[in-house]
This record gives sequence, structure tokens and C-alpha cells, in this order.
Amino acid sequence: MPKFHYTALNAQGEETQGLMEAPSSDDVVTALRDSGFFPTNVVEAGHKSSSLAVDEETHTSARPLNQARGTPGSSLLLRRGIKGKTLMVFTRQLATLIDAGLPLLKALDVLARQERDRVLKRTILSLADSVRGGGTFSEGLAQHPRIFSKLYVNMVRAGELGGVLEQVLLRLAEFHEKAEKIKSRVKTAMIYPVIVMTVALIILTFLLTFIVPKFQAIFKDMLGDKPLPALTRFVIGVSDAFKNNFLLIALGLAGLGVLYWLFARTEKGTEIIDRIKLKLPMFGDLIVKGAISRFSRTLGTLIASGVPILKALLITRETAGNAIIADAVTDVHDSVKEGESIVTPLEASQVFPPMVISMVDVGEETGQLSEMLLKVADVYDEEVDNAVAGLTSLLEPAMILFLAVVVGTIVLALFLPLISIIQGGLASPTG
Repeated sequence: MPKFHYTALNAQGEETQGLMEAPSSDDVVTALRDSGFFPTNVVEAGHKSSSLAVDEETHTSARPLNQARGTPGSSLLLRRGIKGKTLMVFTRQLATLIDAGLPLLKALDVLARQERDRVLKRTILSLADSVRGGGTFSEGLAQHPRIFSKLYVNMVRAGELGGVLEQVLLRLAEFHEKAEKIKSRVKTAMIYPVIVMTVALIILTFLLTFIVPKFQAIFKDMLGDKPLPALTRFVIGVSDAFKNNFLLIALGLAGLGVLYWLFARTEKGTEIIDRIKLKLPMFGDLIVKGAISRFSRTLGTLIASGVPILKALLITRETAGNAIIADAVTDVHDSVKEGESIVTPLEASQVFPPMVISMVDVGEETGQLSEMLLKVADVYDEEVDNAVAGLTSLLEPAMILFLAVVVGTIVLALFLPLISIIQGGLASPTG
């Protein structure tokens, strides 16, 4: 019977090593776990490769359990987050496994073995370590703030307290699915105008830098000191200014970008910019609807999951995505804290439409606030879809028209003198 070297952690997180005789590495792992140990490495005597059902890339090296649960040693492995879609899939799979009757620890082990994302795999193993060491699942999640938001942690904590963890995880999965869907649609709508604007800038730069100066030389040779049309003089002047001051223009634009970034980092600057965003032509309506949808779904999901309303409002404020909406949520929090209604501060914000305020009012009076908020979110998800479709249908012809006007103006300015030259050439023989 073969012998296996093993490394394992006891209940106190202390490392122990030894030699065990068993038919296979799986039997060693089972025996160690039955004895209250957590095996981190099992290697057949005389072999260097590990036979544990966790590959070398993903298992944590032998170390005290408290380090695996979120001290600096483990945080170095998790310097970046994960994609929203990856988190959504993990949450739904975990909810499905728990709903099927698997214990949380077993479900985490199963997901860790199949997970391909390196960062999430390490995170799941760390979560399993935390639960195995006697911590709660929400405590383990809180050790990874780059991956699991406060909303996620608090909803899981409420699910643990209420004994409905699988339901809460399903709500979280649905929340992330709908949030990702809206984000994807908005990004898709923005791709076309960004591409058109980029192409327009490239064409404009090329024309002003290379084409216009060549035509300028041609005009000078053929027309001498004769005056050029006003439009041609204007385009040549812009070309000269652009070519001679390109570095200054680039530095100026970079400086404006830095000033905007610094201004946006201040509290007052954020408030001013977010207020302007809500009033932008075409885009403002989309931003308002998206913010209302996010507010309603976040608050409704938190309340439905059992998170206390004051705590839910604080989390909603942090995830609002807009300073004006966040200020309105702060006013709602203060109002509820004083035992007053949610409706009054929502009306005072002048952001939420009467329909939303009415539905919230009815939900508050009937004790079905979470259901009403989720209905509002569903309605505004549809509104966002319609707004994105409408915006796309407006932007496409607007961008094409913009590109045609810019390029057409330059082309016309360059051909006006050529027309005069041709006309002059045709007229000279008869003269």
C-alpha cells in the first residue's frame, strides 16, 4: 500500500505534517477531514506532484487559517476584482447548489474546482477556509471588498439570519443579471457614436495636417496674390493654427482633462457635474431613468431580503451612482430615522417622477414597499430600453450628418478656388 506525505491545518489554523499509508490520495484527504484537519497538500512518497483535487495554481499554500481569512498575505493574491458577469454566474450557481440541498462548504468546494477565473477561484477557496474555520459566509465575503460589495455582504448576512440564504442568493443573481443587461445595452448604444466621432477626428486631423497645406501651395502657385474665397481662407487659417500649435492644443486638451478630473473629485464638483448630467439633452433622460431603476431595484432587493430599512438606505446611497440621487436617499434616510415618511424627501429632490412617488407611497401604506420598488425598477428597465433605442435612432443620423458637414465644408473650401481657376482658364482664350 502506498504512503503519502501530507500537510494539513488543524481547527486552530496550525500547520501539521505527516506520513499516512492509504490506497489513494483521496482516502488520505477523507481520513484527514474526518479527523478534523483541512489538508492543503497530499503527495505520494517519492513524487513531487500533488495529488490533491485542487491544482497548484489555485490552492493556497500551507499557512495559518487566520491569514487565509483576509490578512495582507491573502489580499496580495486579490489585487483586482472580477467581471460583473462572472460574479453573477457564481452567485446563481451557488444559489442553485444550496437550493438542491448541498451544504454551503461542499457547494463552495464544487464551485472552486470548476471555476476558471483565477482570482475568483482563489477567493472561493478563501471563503471555504473561512467557513471551515467557523466563520460565517458573510464574514468571509466582507474580507474581499474588491469583489463583493456592501450590498452583497449585507444581503447574505440577512439571508443567514433569516435562514433563507438560497433565496437571497437568487435575488442577488437576478439583481446582477438585470444590472449587467442594462449596462450592456447602454454601452452598445454608445459604441456607434464613439466610433463615428473617432473616425471624424482622424479624418479632420489628416485633412488639416496633410491635405489642406498641399492645396494651399497649389493655390499660391496658380493664383499668386489673388484673394481666396472667405471659406477657403477660414479653413486654411484653421489648418495653419492646428499644424503650428499642435503641441499647445494637445497640452491644452490634456490640461482641461486633468482640471475636469480634479474638479470631479471634489464634493461640490461631483454634485455640479451630476446635476448637469441629469439635464443633458438626449442623454439626461436616459441617465435619470437608469438612476431611478438602480435606486428602486437596490432598495427593493435589500428590503425584500430582510436588510433593515435604515441600513438598506445607506447601502443604496453608496450605490446610487449620482450625487443628486445620493442626496435624495440621504434625506429619505434622515426622514425614516425620525419616524417620518419616505415620500416627502423623494418629492423634494425633484428627480423622481410623480408615478414613482405614488407607487412608493402606496407600497409604504400597504406594507408592500419592496414589491412596489421592484415593480418601479421593472418599469424603468423597460423605459431605459426604450430610451436607448430612441437615442440610437437619433444619434446615427446626427453623427452621419456631423461627419458630412465637417468633411464637406473642408472639401468645398478646397474646391472653390479650383473652380475659379478652371473658369478663368476657360474664359482667357476668348479674351
